[in-house]
Amino acid sequence: MSLSSDIRIGVAGAGAMGMGIAQVAAAAGHSVTIWDANPNALKHNVQRLKEQLAQLEIKGKLAPGQAEAMLARINPTAQPEGFAGCKLVIEAIVEQLSIKQELFKSLENICGPEAVLATNTSSLSIAAIGAACLHAQRVIGLHFFNPAPLMPLVEVIPAFFTNPDLTQEALAWMRGWGKVPVLAKDTPGFIVNRIARPYYGEALRLYEEQVADFATIDEAMRSRGFKMGPFELMDFIGHDVNYRVTETVFEQFFYDPRYKPSITQKRLFEAGCFGRKTGQGYYRYADGAALKPAPNQDSELQRTISERILVMLINEAAEALHLGIGTAIDLDLAMTKGVNYPKGLLAWADEIGIEQVLEKLSALYDEYGEDRYRPSVLLKRMAKSGKTFF
Repeated sequence: MSLSSDIRIGVAGAGAMGMGIAQVAAAAGHSVTIWDANPNALKHNVQRLKEQLAQLEIKGKLAPGQAEAMLARINPTAQPEGFAGCKLVIEAIVEQLSIKQELFKSLENICGPEAVLATNTSSLSIAAIGAACLHAQRVIGLHFFNPAPLMPLVEVIPAFFTNPDLTQEALAWMRGWGKVPVLAKDTPGFIVNRIARPYYGEALRLYEEQVADFATIDEAMRSRGFKMGPFELMDFIGHDVNYRVTETVFEQFFYDPRYKPSITQKRLFEAGCFGRKTGQGYYRYADGAALKPAPNQDSELQRTISERILVMLINEAAEALHLGIGTAIDLDLAMTKGVNYPKGLLAWADEIGIEQVLEKLSALYDEYGEDRYRPSVLLKRMAKSGKTFF
């Protein structure tokens, strides 16, 4: 199916992600039908989008008249039946499998037999969502990153039953929308939410071992080129989201200790301290600004912190490559375009030296005796043969 601009797109869910996807599709020239189970939220968020687009036009980021034209292409609907006639429907509702399955069942009856049904899930199984459908070959994952209009990455995730032609078409569609698509295997967390786990998990482990406080760990990672440290980033994302993803990935990987959640973050989650959105997370926020202590400026301490987190990230990327989660190019693209890492992790490993990365990981594994620190077999083989990723 060609995704020409006269194709109507459906978006289920009018939260921040759904509205962002609708904006992307409308910017590409499509007529977009958007629905939400909460009609008041739908009305409010469409009005909010109108105000945001008007501001972008005032600032010169949109051409005169472009905001009005985009809004004219976004059509709210009170019922899912409004998706009839859409050739592609992208679901962006709550991250609960049973609710998504029910929606996909109804969409299959509402939409025509040629319609593609896509999910924007960040951590649930595409196969499990598609299992609710009689024609699961038209189900695929299209995982956008927030905010969807600004973040270039889209993970394209076929399930084992997805039509292979559809997978290639979806990659082309996303390029046509100005996105950077990467192909990911249908495994927990896909590429980004799998590989990024150590950025949060190892930072929390360092804090819990009293190696350093939040501000010092954040400063150590910023000094390595990361735009945000792990604690300020978790506060920005929200612990209601970040902790849930960690918990889901941990459970879906059969409780592999590499993905074990932190009690520190769990307590924040349980207390409703979700970060910036609630005014309290690892840091307190006054008028949107974080109240942070001064970091420890000991350069040796910061180097130790950043090296430990970095080699854990590289190990996760190497393991993802070893298991065919994505190609080396796509894995590195995903981390630079999806979460703004300063370098692709596999290219970074080449720069540091595979043997040096393996040496640091092996030292952690020997010291702790935990499976959490087990080096990827791919790193071992590459160090032995002297190979590099690129």
